[in-house]
Amino acid sequence: MRNYTLLSIAETTSTNHCLNELCKTQHIAEFTCVQTPFQTAGRGQQGNSWESERDKNLLFSLVLYPTFIEARQGFILSEIVALSIREELSTYTPDVYIKWPNDIYWQDKKICGILIENILQGKNIDQCIVGCGININQETFRSDAPNPVSLLQITDQETDRQEILDGIMHRIQHYYKLLQEQPQTAQPAIHTAYMDALYRREGFYPFADKNGLFQGQIARIEPDGHLVITEEESGMERRYMFKEVRFVINKRTL
Repeated sequence: MRNYTLLSIAETTSTNHCLNELCKTQHIAEFTCVQTPFQTAGRGQQGNSWESERDKNLLFSLVLYPTFIEARQGFILSEIVALSIREELSTYTPDVYIKWPNDIYWQDKKICGILIENILQGKNIDQCIVGCGININQETFRSDAPNPVSLLQITDQETDRQEILDGIMHRIQHYYKLLQEQPQTAQPAIHTAYMDALYRREGFYPFADKNGLFQGQIARIEPDGHLVITEEESGMERRYMFKEVRFVINKRTL
């Protein structure tokens, strides 16, 4: 039984933009989800585009009103969304990970992107719109994206997109409720689960920042989302915000 409001739209520029405009003009209940089979201007992090063939993938946005969460701790929302998607996709295939901050990877390939946009009220988050693009039934990718993959390419069979969406929403609601009702125990438990699911969590790997390539190991992720990497050569820690460091995968920085 579906316990969230689903608004299906035949086509839109992006589900995040659509939902944001709806929220400006009327009261939209928490966990309302806008879904579309096609976006004309799908967006990713930092203005990147998102390729998705019509009627093949899962494109949706949902709205939250997490007024109980301070902006400085807002990364926990990214964690619960990424965890929920990772857990749902893991019921269809192994080797699914979260690549910091919130891409979802299968092995070394990207299967999902997440875009989170917050509106603040004082120290707290007043509104959060979460946009997700998950590659489900697309057979081929034609853009210059370096490493996309779909669930169809992994499993060699089509999957019910609505079934996946319902599963993800159920998981997000579960984590969100825990965060509301038991913040002292839920926050560390969610963060631990997120860290356990991280792509390249153990061992040293190549990274690249503005100063060039280096070998490092993920040390921790801070409550505001900063990634801390221990440099292999010096043993010193380097601290990064989003887009300040890149993973080097098959000689490409991602």
